[in-house]
Amino acid sequence: MSAPPPSQASLPVLLLVDDDQLIVDTLSIVLGRDFEVVSASTRLAAIECMRALPAPPPLALIDLGLPPAQHEPDEGYALISALLSHSPTTKIIVLSGQAEAAAGRHARALGATEFVPKPANPQRLKQLLLDALKAREAESNDHVQHSSPRFDPLDVLIGTSAPMVALKTQISLYADSPFPVLIEGESGSGKEVAASCVHAKGGRSLKPYFALNCAAISPTLMEPTLFGYSKGAFTGAQSNKAGYFEDAGDGTLFLDEIGELPLALQAKLLRVLENGEFNRVGETQVRKSQARIVAATNRDLRAECKNGTFRTDLYHRLSVFTMRVPALRDLGSDRLFLLDHFRRFYSESTGAAPFRLTAAAEALWLEYPFFGNVRELRNVTIRLVTKFAGRDVDAVELELEFDPSAMPEPDKVPVNDAMDDIAMRELARGNGFFLGSTLEAWERAYIHAAMKLANGNVSQAARALGLNRTTLYSRMSVLEKLR
Repeated sequence: MSAPPPSQASLPVLLLVDDDQLIVDTLSIVLGRDFEVVSASTRLAAIECMRALPAPPPLALIDLGLPPAQHEPDEGYALISALLSHSPTTKIIVLSGQAEAAAGRHARALGATEFVPKPANPQRLKQLLLDALKAREAESNDHVQHSSPRFDPLDVLIGTSAPMVALKTQISLYADSPFPVLIEGESGSGKEVAASCVHAKGGRSLKPYFALNCAAISPTLMEPTLFGYSKGAFTGAQSNKAGYFEDAGDGTLFLDEIGELPLALQAKLLRVLENGEFNRVGETQVRKSQARIVAATNRDLRAECKNGTFRTDLYHRLSVFTMRVPALRDLGSDRLFLLDHFRRFYSESTGAAPFRLTAAAEALWLEYPFFGNVRELRNVTIRLVTKFAGRDVDAVELELEFDPSAMPEPDKVPVNDAMDDIAMRELARGNGFFLGSTLEAWERAYIHAAMKLANGNVSQAARALGLNRTTLYSRMSVLEKLR
């Protein structure tokens, strides 16, 4: 792990993760004028590096093939998830020798902003990083704007589906209560947004709001970070310092990834929840906290309680009120509202003309599961804004932005003996038979029949034909061009 000289401290931090020292040295020189480059060679080293930084880095440039499995992308995939767990706002660009298209698409589905195969043009790489930084800054400014009293805090929760309406209703009900709230949901679903809405919608909205990601702090630093410390409490404690509970005052303290909290600290958090009392590290004076606790997790804490990794009494104290942020795949047409929101936002931020989805692409958008949730949808939209400004995007182009592992596999077409008989008769005539045109005619006939039986429903027609729906879109598009 290496750090840049202090003179570059004013530049945006770029976490560079690659086990090839030549690449690290080269990129540090090429990108060092625009970024403060901090490097690591393994997944674990990168996580420690992020924890050691005074603030999460806005940018990360990572390889997929990392030790101990340099020829496989698994370590890189795990690193993407870990980095975003530590810092959801960090923009990740993958620079990798794992050049397969499927690897890039899966990396993007996990939350990477872009995938660049090696070798890469240094200027293109720098521009991608600058564009990602610009997008991150725009998102930050948008968050500040929506924190204004002029906006209803719930406006940031986009959608009218039943699960989204239920979430908004719960937030409104729980916002003014002093009791803890536990927010559950998958990674990338927007738990931190829901937490900020709980604070902004209630009577504490003008009070302090502090957020701490429990996964982003080294376990040895978690206690002083939460509770503060006195001078001399440990090596490096050169003065008294307040922790998050004191800084939050009578406002709100959001503890993200609460399942990562070390077991030894869970008892101390329980004490605060039960009577508001805590001690700074290294002192005996009892201090009081009036902060409201909102916690979030993507884990099943009930299961964690059963296996002994999470305290049952703490779980019950945290879950006085519980809400679940729904997965994007359960939100139906809200996916179109989110598409429209992000398309408009990033088009305005970059000055690019907005793209449009064809009818077939829109249908594909509604059926894709988005296992990476809103984070994945947003990143796909950013790429579409960049690549297809002012253009129509068809289903084939859109599918290339999706994770192939999330797409259903087409069924195998069964063998039909009757078709063998037809083929024998056709070939026996010997009158200028052309396989291509014959197959095209059969394909048209079967697609036409399937669409007719399905009353124009493409998904039903695809199932009847034993095809992936996207493959059917593609075949229909090709056949239309051949007319």
